Formats: sequence, structure tokens, C-alpha cells
Amino acid sequence: MSETTAPTPATVSPGADAPPAPVQAGPAVGFLALMRWSLAATGAMLPLIIIVQAMLAAGIIIGFGLVIGEVTPDSALFLSTGAPTILLLTVGLVIVPQGVSRARASGALDYQRALPVARPLLLLVDLVVWALIALPGVAVGLLAARLRFDLSYSFDWPLLIAASLLVTTMATAVGYAIAVSLPPVPAQLVSQVLVFFVLLFSPITFPSGRLPQWFQLVHDYLPIRPAADLLRAGIAARSFTAEPRDLVVLVAWTALGLLVTGRALVRRR
Repeated sequence: MSETTAPTPATVSPGADAPPAPVQAGPAVGFLALMRWSLAATGAMLPLIIIVQAMLAAGIIIGFGLVIGEVTPDSALFLSTGAPTILLLTVGLVIVPQGVSRARASGALDYQRALPVARPLLLLVDLVVWALIALPGVAVGLLAARLRFDLSYSFDWPLLIAASLLVTTMATAVGYAIAVSLPPVPAQLVSQVLVFFVLLFSPITFPSGRLPQWFQLVHDYLPIRPAADLLRAGIAARSFTAEPRDLVVLVAWTALGLLVTGRALVRRR
């Protein structure tokens, strides 16, 4: 009677090839895939979000006009040219961190970070999506101000386009940095506090001279007033000018936001 021998587990010879590593998608392919993901996740809510942003822009013009009461032409121009800054900052500093915090809490962000795409593309996709959502509201706000106060603008288009892109990038980068640096609940609380700070305690719809001297100094180093001054100079170039310092402050905050976000996205868990 022949003996049967138990099978021995296969051994891998030292020269055998290791299993192939996952192939990372190229930047273009990864960007398009993440863009489709983001648009599909937003789905039917996308048109509604754009409409709400447009209503917010018009509401800032009409609502603040009622609060001010008797609006002089200079006050109307200052208010109207500051409204786009409020809209862009609200999107970047409030809506973006809340959305990213929800994605972290649900595990969707961790899943996206595990995909074979460059992780900085996650920030780039959010930047593009929210810019597309916010910029129509800017146009609606300027139109509402023109109809409400019978204003005429003097656009500096190169400055306006560059300032809009820079402010949107800065706000989104800083908002994303808040969301990936703090736990989800504190990040959402910080974003809710920021909306009141932007609306009520920042010299966007009113001159900075109305603030205490020490608070004016604080705003010299925060990105909010420089963002408003750059956009204001792009919308009404004959009435307002921007300082080189404004550009330096915005670029510094943009770099800080991108640095913090990039380190958080590429960090291994």
C-alpha cells in the first residue's frame, strides 16, 4: 500500500517577481475621475447650490442696504464692491471645510485618499468645483447692486480675474487646511464662527477706519481686508486702488493653506 504525502506549501524563490504595485493614474485621468466623482456626489443639488449662492449675493446687497439705511453713492459703491469678497470667502472658509469635515466623518475622504491618484488633486478638484459654484454669484451680486443703487463700474479685467482666482484659491486652501487639521466637529464649529467674523467684524462692507486701531492692525495681517481691497480695485478701478502689501498677504496665506493641506493629504495614516 503506497503512502500519501501531504502537499507542502509553495515557496517563492528569491528571484521570483513580487506582485505588481498598483499603477497610479496620470494627473489628467485622476483629475477627470475625481471631478466626475465630485459632480456625481453633488448630483441634483448642484443647480440648487448655485441658485442659493446667487440669492446670497443679492441678499447681501439688499439686506445690508436696509441695515445701513440712508445709503450714499460712496457707501453703495463700497458695499457693492465688497459683496463678492464676502461670497468667495464664505464659500472657501465656511462651505468647503464643512463639506470636507462631513467627508472625513463618513470615511469618503479616506477612500479618496486610498485611490491611485495624486492626493493634491483632491484639493484641486474642490477648488475648481467651488469656484464654478461661487463665481456666478459674484456676477449676480454686481448686477443686483447695479439695479439697486444705479451704479456704474470701471472694471480692471486683468486685476479682477487674477484677484478672483487668488481669493478663491486662498479661501479654499485655508478652509481645506482647517478641515484636515482639526477633528470634524471642531472644524465645523470654527467655520461657523468664521462666517460671523467675515460678515460682521471685517472691513469688507464698511471702511476699516470704523474699527479700533488694534483691530485694524490685526486685519493688516489677516487675508480678509486685502482680499476685499484687491477685488474692489478690480471692480471699480477709478475709485479704489490696491497696495502691493495686499498681494503679499494673500499669497502668504495661500501658500500656508496649501502647505498645511498638502502635508495632511499625503501623510500616511
